[in-house]
Amino acid sequence: MNGTRREPIGGPRRSLRTALTLGAFLLTGAVAVAAALWSLWARWPATPAVAAPEAPHLPVVVAGETFTVAPAAIRMAMQRHSGPQERLDLVYLWPGLTPPRPTEPGTPPPPTADRVYVTIAPAAGALDPAERLRTIWLRYTRAELDPAPEGLALVEFRDGTPYQGEDAAWEENAPEKFLARCERPAPGRPPATCLSERLIGGAVVTMRFPRDWLADWRTVAEGFERLLVALRPKAG
Repeated sequence: MNGTRREPIGGPRRSLRTALTLGAFLLTGAVAVAAALWSLWARWPATPAVAAPEAPHLPVVVAGETFTVAPAAIRMAMQRHSGPQERLDLVYLWPGLTPPRPTEPGTPPPPTADRVYVTIAPAAGALDPAERLRTIWLRYTRAELDPAPEGLALVEFRDGTPYQGEDAAWEENAPEKFLARCERPAPGRPPATCLSERLIGGAVVTMRFPRDWLADWRTVAEGFERLLVALRPKAG
């Protein structure tokens, strides 16, 4: 023995084979993962930037409740897919409650006087609107406003309350049929709007419309009912 350290017989070749085997294993795993991701991506429904009014309706679940929605009515392109969603933002033409036709990019915003904006979101334990009127709103209201459309109660909220600058409107004998909270018109501000809500299980459907429509509030109430039936055809 001359003191020189000898490598084990076959050492370099064995190390090379081990490295090649490990590399092949890693490559196979990477290919499998990529194939799985591609498969998932391919099955995920496309999110069109613009949807045609005649496109098939989508079943969308919000807060455990299923709604059937026309893709063209969905305002956010990222929301135009079926399945569970955190919320939905919709728009319809009034009074037909049909989705607006798509506009070309770069065109001016369409007028809002003939549109109803609808939001579907989790109710998060909110009170039924008629119950909220009786237990909360009436504590903050002041005198009734006059004149009011026939059959409609219209009162203003007091200053210094959470609803300062707003009014409440409801069907005199049946607030569960129509109830809205409305901005008070003011010079130099955009046209006032109203919000009307309806609880659907664990979700709340909110309709926003111009306050001027209170003059024909019965048509508004009937349109809201038609909209709910369209969104929930099986329940309707």
